[in-house]
Formats: sequence, structure tokens, C-alpha cells
Amino acid sequence: MTFQDLRYVIAISEYGHFGRAAAACDVAQSTLSIQIKNLELQLGVKLFERTTKAVSVTAVGAEIVERARKILGEVDAIMSAGQQTSGPLAGDFSLGIIPTLGPYVLPWLVPALKKDYPSLRLVLREDLTAPLVERLCSHCLDAALVALPIIGDRLEALPLFDEPFWFAEPKGRKATSTKIMGEDELRGQSLLLLTEGHCLRDQALAICGTADGEAEGDFRATSLETILQMVATGLGSTLLPAMACGDARTRAVSIRPLAAGIGRRIGLVWRRSYPKPRDIHLLARSLCKHLPPGVHPV
Repeated sequence: MTFQDLRYVIAISEYGHFGRAAAACDVAQSTLSIQIKNLELQLGVKLFERTTKAVSVTAVGAEIVERARKILGEVDAIMSAGQQTSGPLAGDFSLGIIPTLGPYVLPWLVPALKKDYPSLRLVLREDLTAPLVERLCSHCLDAALVALPIIGDRLEALPLFDEPFWFAEPKGRKATSTKIMGEDELRGQSLLLLTEGHCLRDQALAICGTADGEAEGDFRATSLETILQMVATGLGSTLLPAMACGDARTRAVSIRPLAAGIGRRIGLVWRRSYPKPRDIHLLARSLCKHLPPGVHPV
């Protein structure tokens, strides 16, 4: 039995699916399945009930999952103790980040962290919110930079900054009488949106009072870059986070600020059992010290 086997067990219990658990652990599904079968043979018990539709944890499996969480928590603590002599935020630190933040945050965050903490080896993972949270719970990430709130009784969250939204539309559309777009004007707007799973999609639908499925056309993008291209060609309008507006200004896109308070709150999320909470707060302090224009620290 290895620590990696325990991570596999936790991942399967979190995902309820061997394929998604394997993807979260960055291994082939066949590798994960073989390891779990070997572990079950070694222990002499079934950890999971497998059907064609779902994977469920057995009673003894649930007990082993909880023990695995405690063991990996202690492993984290041992690693932390071993790194204390090298100072704060030193060694490997795995940070997850959502795709609507990564291209706009990492270019200034990574150099800032290298300057503030030269012994830090940052390991980055870009993914949607749900997979990042699952990787946190499976001890595959140390922290994640996401849009809040995040629900989870095993997680802690630290708000960092508020990022306003802007309304983006093709240049040349008939000008409106107001420069600032209020909530009433937003209601019922049909927008170009990201695919399901992106928190920005859900936020935009909620702000505009639009039901899922009523977005503009039948277009689903996987990145803000693609949506901006579509807006520039006149296919529709969208909501942009403030940090993405720099790209909009270089294209055939007009942007208008929204009324105060319409936007998203960004924060760091980590496991409550994480043994180095001070490092999380140091990371947050460094990030907030280097915030770009257009966002507001909490």
C-alpha cells in the first residue's frame, strides 16, 4: 500500500467515477483500476461497488476513506515540518486556477511570487471549479483561486478581491443614452456564453435573469478569447470580467461598465486540514499586493 493508493481511494469516493478520478490524479483509468484491485486483494475487502452506471463506496470502504484522509493529512503535516527550515512558501506548492482567471492573473502573479518567495516552486493547474474542488479534497492540490462562494464542509475560503463585470458588444451598434449599464437594462439580454461548468456562465445567466438555454444562438465557447472573437465579428454580446477588458479594447468591441456591485468575488480555497495555513495567507498577501487596475481588494 502506498500514499498514492490512498489518493486514488479518496478520488474515487469524491468523484463516484473511475474515469474522472483517474483524470484528477493524472493517471490512466486502467492504472487506477489495477491499483484499486490490487489494494482490495491486499486488504481482503471490497472498497467500492461497481455498476455500469455508478460507483459507490462500501461500508468498510467508507471507513478506509476516512482513515486515508487522516493519513494524508498527517503526511502533509510531516512534509510541512520538513520544509520549515527553508522558510515560508518554499518548495512545491500546487495551485489551481479557473480558466477565466488564468490568462489574466498568472502573467503578473507568477513573477511577483518568484520575486517575493524565490524558493517557491509553483505547480499550476487550470480547470473548472468543480474539478479543482475535487482535486483539493483528494489532496492533489494545495489551494485554488476561484470565484466565491464555494460550498464544502472540508474547505476554507479567503476572499481576495472583487472584479466588476463589463458589457461587451460589437462596435457600430446603436449607441445608448447611458454610459453605465444598470440591472434593468441587463435583464433579458441574450448573451454569448461559455460552456456549462464555467462559473462565469452561471453568474452571467443570473445577472441577466436568463434561463439556461436562452443564450444567444446555439454557441458555446470554452474560452473568453473565443467569445471576444465572436463579439468582434458581430455575432452577439457578452459580459466580461474587468481583467479581460484589455483584450476587448484592442478589437472591434465596445465595452460599457455595469452598475456598481455587479461582478464576482475571487478568493483562495484550501482544505481545512491543510497543515500550512500561514502559507495560504502569505500567498494571498502577495497576490493582493500586486493586483492590477480594475479590481478592488476586499
